[in-house]
Amino acid sequence: MDIKIIIDKNKSEEILIYAREKTELIEEIEKIVLQSNKELVGYKDNEAKKPNLFNVNCFISESNKVFALTDEKLQVKLRLYQLEEILDESFIKINQSCIANIRQIEKVQGTFSGAISVIFKNGYKDYISRRNLKNVKERLGIKL
Repeated sequence: MDIKIIIDKNKSEEILIYAREKTELIEEIEKIVLQSNKELVGYKDNEAKKPNLFNVNCFISESNKVFALTDEKLQVKLRLYQLEEILDESFIKINQSCIANIRQIEKVQGTFSGAISVIFKNGYKDYISRRNLKNVKERLGIKL
């Protein structure tokens, strides 16, 4: 497979793929490109930032506010149910107050009390609710 990148400030960005058939790799590239085109604005200290959804570990709800957790914590002006509607299949609701990015999950582990915890690449830790456990296990392809 050859890769050719042409930088031209006078042209609009375009990705063109020539392939004999559509493979999993091409589908993954397509998801990444589509994900990066979605606009989401986060706020921190009266400053607006546009986080790349690919780098968002999860969205959490705390004190009636929704935050996107990347390397920093950005407040988002949408509710979790609104985010669920616009996010692609790489995001999954793991409990009532958290939507996780499957690509950013570092590990899933059981606890002595029977709960299942999720640890993200940024170190944030949350739990999978019993209500969402079956769906999460199917999507991640795990057996606990």
